[in-house]
Amino acid sequence: MRRALALAAALALGLGLGVTGIAAGQDPSKTPSPAVLSPFNLLNRPVPSGQAELERGRQLTIQGDCVSCHTRDGGEAMAGGLGLNTPFGVVYSPNLTPDAQTGIGNWTPEQFYRAMHEGKDPQGRFLYPVFPYVYFTQISRADTDAILAYLKTVPAVSYTPPANRMPFPFNIRALVWGWNLLFFRAHDFRPDPSQSAEWNRGAFLVSGPGHCAQCHTPTNFLGANVTGKPFHGGFLDNWLAPDLTGNPRTGLGSWSQAEIVEYLKTGRNPRAQAGGPMAEVVSWSTSLMSDADLDAIAVYLKSIPASPTAAPASPEPAAMKRGGEIFSDACASCHLDAGKGQPRFFPPVAGNTVTQQANPGTLIHLILGGGRTAPTQSRPSPLTMPSFAWKLTDPQIADVATYVRNSWGNSAAPVSAGDVARMRGKLKLSTSPPTANSGDGG
Repeated sequence: MRRALALAAALALGLGLGVTGIAAGQDPSKTPSPAVLSPFNLLNRPVPSGQAELERGRQLTIQGDCVSCHTRDGGEAMAGGLGLNTPFGVVYSPNLTPDAQTGIGNWTPEQFYRAMHEGKDPQGRFLYPVFPYVYFTQISRADTDAILAYLKTVPAVSYTPPANRMPFPFNIRALVWGWNLLFFRAHDFRPDPSQSAEWNRGAFLVSGPGHCAQCHTPTNFLGANVTGKPFHGGFLDNWLAPDLTGNPRTGLGSWSQAEIVEYLKTGRNPRAQAGGPMAEVVSWSTSLMSDADLDAIAVYLKSIPASPTAAPASPEPAAMKRGGEIFSDACASCHLDAGKGQPRFFPPVAGNTVTQQANPGTLIHLILGGGRTAPTQSRPSPLTMPSFAWKLTDPQIADVATYVRNSWGNSAAPVSAGDVARMRGKLKLSTSPPTANSGDGG
């Protein structure tokens, strides 16, 4: 599960920008106490020699990014309790450790398979689809058995997550029956015989355990994927999960296969950096996958048909002039006057896919709240972009965002001060200068 979609939201082609490094890849806001096993140490614990099923389960757990949603801030890895913000309320992730009373210690392989394949708990109650059983249903019984076997080897933690905060009528689980009737069909992965083995491996990873479409596909008012727009981008929990299609302006059309692999492996490439919720996907999932799996994912992603290209934008000349002046003053020191950035350190904004999405939410979010790149084994020091919420007014942010979206060959709809004000309100960011103890934030 991916945490901003409440899962998920994500900055998959992140703009995440950098100025300062943090030693050893530690995020101070999530550093656990010495007694807590960190997600990195948990996922990298060696499996006993000869235990092929456990190793397969570990790899599948990594591919599914289970640790990101099932680890609360400062909590024990896999013990749950992370609040996932959905349009229908807050769902708290359950405890996946083998504790018998509060976790899955007493679950049988049949019960675990039913949860993954059908979206039902051991008592037969419906699970909310924020748990991505819609995608996990493609995982075979042998693989779910391997995942459960692995999960039962992680340190048991006695912890009960808070009760979900779902208003009526969304707190009635029986309603999920109707949602499933409309939008869910349990099925195993079906390889395409016309495609290569590598393509099919990538299709399985993306559409099954990776559940990428849960964030990167627009949803309807009931929270189900919009038919006919796979991977066209989705907006969740104040973040935009960008277009992953072959669109050359907003998607991966201009990315090479090697660039996709580098991004997923290291959190950076010459075009972008992983930030927002995507930073955790990279840190705890894709950066720990095998090179063969990353190649397969890239092959599959490069085959997705392009989304429609938007008509050219027509921003007001006055807004562009004001935005250019603000960019020169506040942004050019890192991203340079031509917007070309300093690849792998300060990403370019010229040609950047996130800046040109139809929905400017992530760009506004980053300018207001700042950003942080993903720490990975090969790039352990995350880089940060400071918050400008306290420094720039809503009209100023609108102008500079419009300028970035329509300069150096970029083209996207102008941003209004109202767009910025709404995001500022959702993020609860102050217009006051930061104090000595508040860091960069507003």
